[in-house]
Amino acid sequence: MFGFILQRLWQAIIVVIAMSALVFCGVYAVGNPIDVLISPDATQDIRAAVIAQYGLDQPLWQQYLTFIGRILHGDFGRSFVYSMPVSELILSRLPATLELTLVAVLFASLVGIPIGMYAGYKPHSPISRAIMALSILGFSVPTFWFGLMLIMVFAVQCGCMPAGGRGDTVSLFGVDFSFLTFDGLSHLVLPALNLSLFKFSLMIRLARAGTRELMLSDTVKFARAAGLSEFTLLSRHVLRLISIPLVTVFGLELGSTLAFAVVTETIFSWPGLGKLIINSITSLDRPVMVAYLMLVALLFIVINLVVDLTYALLDPRLRKGRA
Repeated sequence: MFGFILQRLWQAIIVVIAMSALVFCGVYAVGNPIDVLISPDATQDIRAAVIAQYGLDQPLWQQYLTFIGRILHGDFGRSFVYSMPVSELILSRLPATLELTLVAVLFASLVGIPIGMYAGYKPHSPISRAIMALSILGFSVPTFWFGLMLIMVFAVQCGCMPAGGRGDTVSLFGVDFSFLTFDGLSHLVLPALNLSLFKFSLMIRLARAGTRELMLSDTVKFARAAGLSEFTLLSRHVLRLISIPLVTVFGLELGSTLAFAVVTETIFSWPGLGKLIINSITSLDRPVMVAYLMLVALLFIVINLVVDLTYALLDPRLRKGRA
């Protein structure tokens, strides 16, 4: 197990180094932030002074080495637009995005998996057919359209839900949470539903396919012959056997939801990283763009590492085969 962990950590370090170079070169090849930072009427002397101030007069390789050196000291630079350290700026927005993402993915998993297992357990019942139709709808409907419909129905027509914002928050261990207040929870419901739509449908179909396949296997037949109840069969055996693909999807969807919550945060004016990166792209705020993309890449790497370790815990054969 120790060798397995070291192997995964070494692979993660290589990926982080490669991603840092790709992200830095990709972002710094797009646009010129000087055109946004200073007035077009500025003199050449002022323009040259601003370029030197931000180190943009240096060769790209030298800027990259400076960037790596700062990262090793925990310094991601200063935002061109907000004039504050990028790390502080991202940390101020990260809790809102994390809260929204975790609520959406947990809802999709905790509700979608049992529903999908029921659809696989009784595939020909009317309820199961309705569940599968709902999952197809979740795959087909665009996220932005579904979000606008939620706002129109529940915020505009019914007036029972707020249309946007985060609402009241409560500070816990120095971090603001909105789900701990009624107003904040009401602001969280619609964006979380919108963000969880695709994940919810995906969990339903995966759980349904895995359960359907296992219900026809000899494992289930022998378990029934041993006198196990249907609830024990589903909760202790079927759920465990289908857990590996579900863990994979949960990990990947957690990372992708965190990275691509931009549309939902924009529609519902959620003050998270999604709105921050959109504003940064518009204003060519390079330090924020690089730090955001590096954070996303690092999150994917960490999540994949955790998923691999979870594999080894769920199935010892994987641990012995890869060690």
